[in-house]
Amino acid sequence: MLQKVVICGVDTSGLPKLTGKENEELMRRLKEGDELAREKFIVGNMRLVLSLVKRFWAKNANADDVFQAGCVGLIKAIDNFDLGFNVKFSTYAVPMILGEIKRFLRDGNSLRVSRSIRDTAYKILKVREGLEERDEEATIERIAAEMQVKEREVVYALDAISDPVSLYEPVYNKSGDTLELLDQLYDESQSDEIWTERVALREAIDRLTERERKILLLRYYEGKTQTEISAEVGISQAQVSRLEKNALSQIKTNIS
Repeated sequence: MLQKVVICGVDTSGLPKLTGKENEELMRRLKEGDELAREKFIVGNMRLVLSLVKRFWAKNANADDVFQAGCVGLIKAIDNFDLGFNVKFSTYAVPMILGEIKRFLRDGNSLRVSRSIRDTAYKILKVREGLEERDEEATIERIAAEMQVKEREVVYALDAISDPVSLYEPVYNKSGDTLELLDQLYDESQSDEIWTERVALREAIDRLTERERKILLLRYYEGKTQTEISAEVGISQAQVSRLEKNALSQIKTNIS
């Protein structure tokens, strides 16, 4: 869908592709005041803007508006780029384009943070800075104690002024290799160690008798008491207790 965004009557799917050499030559010419080269360079780099706009599609903002905000960032990057930076233009431009898009989304957001909360947040930042200057650990608890407020007020105020971050936010970019925030996310519940433990637990449970498995199911998955289980299974509460303890002991032995 984003490939069909139209800006000023131009379908972005038909934007030209510039080679690295063409980019360098146009940049050199536009810095010398060549307006035609400047126009070609802007149009030729709109694909870069389009690729970044896709990251914000879930924001439910108008694609045309977001694209135009990105183009503003592109033009700012062009105006501020120096041939002596010794970096690729795209590397320099990406943070500026993203910044302009985020600014647009933030300013256009209907959610507004009250002045009192912002003031509290800025006081928190000042207290945190003071603690760090004294080489003290600036924890939530320490900041709250310093300001004589509740910890949840500190957390709430800081969250209120924090900008949401895209999972596709580039956190590292070198030689064309980009590392995004998504690449650094790690789900501990899906680690190899957790999977191994789950398999071992499953095997240990399979070694129990059918009655022992049923008792554990009723006890720990359905949350029933031993008395309720005894009535359902048809044995005494004492037998339920003994079978439960025996099953847990076997599981512990088999997975240790």
